[in-house]
Formats: sequence, structure tokens, C-alpha cells
Amino acid sequence: MTVFTYPQKVLFQHCDPAGIVFYPRYFEMINATVEEWFDARIGVSFAQMHGPLQVAVPTAALQISFTAPSRLGEMLEFRLTPTRLGRSSLDLEISAVCGDEQRLAMTATLVFTRNGAGKSVPWPDNLRAKIDNEINEMVEKNA
Repeated sequence: MTVFTYPQKVLFQHCDPAGIVFYPRYFEMINATVEEWFDARIGVSFAQMHGPLQVAVPTAALQISFTAPSRLGEMLEFRLTPTRLGRSSLDLEISAVCGDEQRLAMTATLVFTRNGAGKSVPWPDNLRAKIDNEINEMVEKNA
């Protein structure tokens, strides 16, 4: 497998009056990318997580750089790469590009938790195996 990509068009709802993406809207687009990655690559949707499974993957930490503005009507390609899997955490690198220009770069740490736990809990074996496989394939591809 390769880097997970999720194209998203900059819509009017994402923009400020100047027609550029208002930075909090990037976080919505990033979350959509993470949600699609879990569904497409890990095989569990947020609907399943937050519904019958009663689990979640909230963001515990993030660092982001906005490197260039994005404008109404542009197509952004969000690229997600899992980089580290911990006992109950997951580090991701996410970037957004338009053509050859990077628009943002982010690192994030998600944690796995169960409804009512009030803290992180270990990844279930089935999810751990799928995420670990994603990371290993990326390492092998870049070796």
C-alpha cells in the first residue's frame, strides 16, 4: 500500500470572506481524511466505532504548519501516513497539497479509548494488526 490520499475540494463553507480557507476548517478536512483512512484501510468506520463498538480515537496532540493559503474551488490532496503505533496511541503525518505546492503539514497523536473509560486503553489486537501492517508496508516501501 502507499500513502493514503483523500482529495477534497475547497468549498465556500471552508472559506473566509477573502476566499481562502479559514484555518479551523482545515481541521474538519483533516478529520475527514482520518475518518476515511480508518474506513478504507483499517476496515472500521467512525459509525461503527462510535455506534456498536463504543470506542473512539480522539486527538491527544498535534503540531501543524500552514505553509500556503488554499483558495475557493481548488482541489487539495490530503496525504496521511501512519508513523508510530504505541500501546494505545497512533502517530500520523498528514499533509495537504495542491499540485506541487504544499499547503499544510501536520503531525498528530491519536489515542484509542472506550466509551466511559475516561483514559486511553490498549488497541484491540485486530486493529493493532491492521495499523501495524500499514506502518510496516510504508517502511518497506521507503527502504
